[in-house]
Amino acid sequence: MAQSAQLNASILKKVAMALSGIFLITFLALHVTLNFISVLSEDVFNEASHFMGYNPLIQYVMQPVLAFGVIFHFVMGFVLTAQNSAARPIAYAKYNGAANASWSSRNMIISGLVILAFLGLHFYDFWFPEVSYKYIAGTAPDATRYYGELVHKFHDPIRTGLYCVSFVLLGFHLWHGFASSLQSVGMHNKYSRFLSKVGLWFAVVVPAAFVIIALFHHFNQ
Repeated sequence: MAQSAQLNASILKKVAMALSGIFLITFLALHVTLNFISVLSEDVFNEASHFMGYNPLIQYVMQPVLAFGVIFHFVMGFVLTAQNSAARPIAYAKYNGAANASWSSRNMIISGLVILAFLGLHFYDFWFPEVSYKYIAGTAPDATRYYGELVHKFHDPIRTGLYCVSFVLLGFHLWHGFASSLQSVGMHNKYSRFLSKVGLWFAVVVPAAFVIIALFHHFNQ
């Protein structure tokens, strides 16, 4: 009975982890779309950013939900990693990881930690200045400031390099996480092959688009 309850709890944790991952994947698709506009049109990017920056639904509902989703996803990742390690207290004498799983699946915790560090840098670069601008300094809204602020962040080659490395590791994280999330919520059926291809496509295109954005603004200053 206790083992059954423990198994059910473990399954629920994995499903919750998967759902939070799918939610964050949806946000990534929206986020990369908005940011890629900056490569195509300064004016449209400013308009879109200003709309999102002062829309009450986005600022007071969606943003807290997103913050909760990010924290929840990382906490559950650490919990499940610790749980899996505890379930196998005795290490195998010989283990060829490459023969059993892809690099991305074996190193989800590593790529996750790098992404977590990247989020800290991202918050420092964009979220904290935005909070200071609107709520601490109380500066009047300026719908033309967003493009210039974005470009300024990619002036430093070291910071630009850190962003690009983080995006590459994000791709590896997504590569395994996309398929794993769908499998955890029961979408392991005749469409699995197609969904796996979609996940691989997403894991390549989204990080590549972020890298293009960073390099574009770095080299066009």
